[in-house]
Amino acid sequence: MKTTLINFLKLMRTYQYVKNVLVFAPIFFFPEINDTDSIIKVVLTFIFFSLISSSVYIVNDYFDREDDAKHPTKRNRPIASGAVSTKQAIGLFVGLITVGFAGTLLFLPSTVAAIIFGYFLLNLAYSFRLKQVPILDICIIAIGFVIRLFAGAEAIGVTLSSWIVMMTFLLALFLAIAKRRDDVLIMEKTGETMRKSIAGYNLQFVNAVIIMLATMVLVSYIMYTVSEEIIIKWHSQYIYTTSFFVFLGILRYLQLVFVEERSGSPTQIVLKDRFIQIVIVLWLLLFGWFIYG
Repeated sequence: MKTTLINFLKLMRTYQYVKNVLVFAPIFFFPEINDTDSIIKVVLTFIFFSLISSSVYIVNDYFDREDDAKHPTKRNRPIASGAVSTKQAIGLFVGLITVGFAGTLLFLPSTVAAIIFGYFLLNLAYSFRLKQVPILDICIIAIGFVIRLFAGAEAIGVTLSSWIVMMTFLLALFLAIAKRRDDVLIMEKTGETMRKSIAGYNLQFVNAVIIMLATMVLVSYIMYTVSEEIIIKWHSQYIYTTSFFVFLGILRYLQLVFVEERSGSPTQIVLKDRFIQIVIVLWLLLFGWFIYG
């Protein structure tokens, strides 16, 4: 029983829930909206979004089980390895979407339910076909991060800055293409194509896009921090100092990509890389000081 539960949790990819923390971003940037009701709504959004995202991972693993079985690390996933049967996976999928959508409809604004449902449909399309289309595959991953941001914003009824939306998309795109680089390296070393879309990438192209996006993220962030809108909103001309930690974070990630060649899982990097963790915490503390200090 214990082994089955562990395999179910692995299949749900609960460690990926760190991505869904993005739904809390709007409440961080809107300190005037910190009442108990808003906090509860964001927490519920995180919970139900996580359940639906887990159902999407199950669909993805179900249809990728044959390709995953050929991958050096993905072959250990529960369905690909046989630790969870396809029947069990389908049952868990049905349970997750039932609880996730029922909870969203009962406890959250209808706009949040619509956003989460849209996320679910987009990722079904991704799992069935769109993940096989080069460039479009990483764009959909990036759009998923933006959707998380909008879900958190709608939960508390605020309007997101165009800067925040743009930077979230660019950063997510940067992480997605860096992850694809790992698959390209495997293809070049072993001749095995881990996914159909990888045929549309090569190392030269991926490296160029990674550098381009890293530059765009940093420049966009600096422009955001020195914009008149932000200076007036937070009553400080020194928010640009937070750019230092963004610069450090990007440099460290580029080091992981090009020097250590371990960009296969951005989530695992965030959960395990001490340098990245320290940078994120220091950025949060400094930016939080400007907002709440």
